Amino acid sequence: MSSVALFHAAAWRTFRWYFGQRHYSGTYWSATQRDHVIYESRLELANLLLADFDPAVRHIAAQPFALRVQVDGQVRKHIPDYFLDSAPVGPVVVDVICGERMIQPKVALLRAWTRQIIFLAVADRFICCIIAQALPVHATT
Repeated sequence: MSSVALFHAAAWRTFRWYFGQRHYSGTYWSATQRDHVIYESRLELANLLLADFDPAVRHIAAQPFALRVQVDGQVRKHIPDYFLDSAPVGPVVVDVICGERMIQPKVALLRAWTRQIIFLAVADRFICCIIAQALPVHATT
């Protein structure tokens, strides 16, 4: 599938709302897209804002495609958070992961096979970025 088709496709899934949920989902009006872009957490929103205000980013797609692969005899599934078209580097696949979770074995495995599949599937035309740090939160009293 071409990157142009991915930028014009609907998000692979929509966000969920339920009482007591631990994350903050919503939609953000993107100046880059001139349309709403969904996010599933405040960390995703923070990174969406950074992409939207970056003049090099020409397109933003949320949850653009689903990956399904067999790793160590188990079927693994993953939907990346964002797909960006950036002027200096071209298409970029973005997974937003909080820094504290980076050391968890499941997250390390996810990062490894996701990166490998993206590179193999698109002949090294895409870059897989893992956002390693949460933005600092300052409490005011």
